[in-house]
Amino acid sequence: MKSFIAFPMVVLFMTISCSFGTNDSGAIVYSVTLKPVVSGLEAPIGMAAPDDGSGRLFVIEQQGMVRIIKSGQLISQPFLDVSGKLDQMGEGYSEKGLLGIAFHPSYRSNGKFYIYYSAPTVTNGMDHKSVIEEYTVSANADVANASGRLILEIQQPESNHNGGQLCFGPDGFLYVGTGDGGGAGDKHGTIGNGQNLNTMLGKILRIDVNVPERYKIPVDNPFTDKEGLDEIFAYGLRNPWRFSFDRKTGQLFCADVGQNEYEEVNIIEKGKNYGWRIMEGFHCYNPSKNCNTTGLTFPINEYDHSFGKSVIGGYVYQGNTAADMKDVYIFGDWTGKIFMLLKSAATNKWERRGMTIKGLQEDFYINSFGEGSDGTLYVMGQHTIGTQKAGMVYQLVFE
Repeated sequence: MKSFIAFPMVVLFMTISCSFGTNDSGAIVYSVTLKPVVSGLEAPIGMAAPDDGSGRLFVIEQQGMVRIIKSGQLISQPFLDVSGKLDQMGEGYSEKGLLGIAFHPSYRSNGKFYIYYSAPTVTNGMDHKSVIEEYTVSANADVANASGRLILEIQQPESNHNGGQLCFGPDGFLYVGTGDGGGAGDKHGTIGNGQNLNTMLGKILRIDVNVPERYKIPVDNPFTDKEGLDEIFAYGLRNPWRFSFDRKTGQLFCADVGQNEYEEVNIIEKGKNYGWRIMEGFHCYNPSKNCNTTGLTFPINEYDHSFGKSVIGGYVYQGNTAADMKDVYIFGDWTGKIFMLLKSAATNKWERRGMTIKGLQEDFYINSFGEGSDGTLYVMGQHTIGTQKAGMVYQLVFE
């Protein structure tokens, strides 16, 4: 059982160098400089940027704060504080907390945004529940109204594999990433939650929040006219910690954290089965040999644990400052590596390349990537400096 999953709690670290930059054949192909943006954050694990013309970045801290970076400065007053709503996280490693945020595509006019967090539950046999709520901005553009509106609750049997990503697609619907319910090996029921179409766990969900009620089901969701929960968009996932839409093509790139051996990146499509727990990456998991792969959709890339430990999904670069990086998917690993995936014209397959990281003075652990409204990419995580854990946001500058 791996002791690290999608992101590290601030009290758990390893000593790992950040001098990487080779592809699988050992050739250095590109480099990236991490330009410091702000420090002084506690466990920064997500970012969103509303399309409101302000250029602000909204960073979520695992302990329950949403913080604003405005004109390159971290505003001291939180935009939102839901720390009092969170389930107990304990003193050690935890995968609970405030895990996701997404701004409504019409935020400029309606002021709506959505968060995903771990809350206590009263349901017997459950560890906690994952909650999605809708909030609105106050008259002060840098402060949200304190009360939210419940959209969805998902009961969680164990403490880990909570997913947490929220993202609006180009279709205007809200996409939600959920883990398989936790533990190791998805030992939930006879087939595991990932393969069970009667649970929301181990899935990408798609819902329409543009209604007076909590939400409604998009009419073309794949299981509205067949067996399976109507909310499900895709299934067979273990812990889709971070996913994103290519703002140019609309493709949905999802990094799914592996179990013991393999980390994977998928392109998510409607109704597809991505294999977990039958498979881990391209490899049989349950059973360990001769598994039935009929109907499964394979990753576009995988790497084993000689390259990293927990994949951190990123973004297809569509920014304005590095033309030769256009259409390249940038992602990483918790251990501090940054990779790129580019599609080969010759083979029509996605090929992974490592990147040399410049600008780091201390070990760095990647929790998440972010994208500004202008397509600029960022990375969030923390350094270990002595006994202190320094939460940072860096801008990725391609060379």
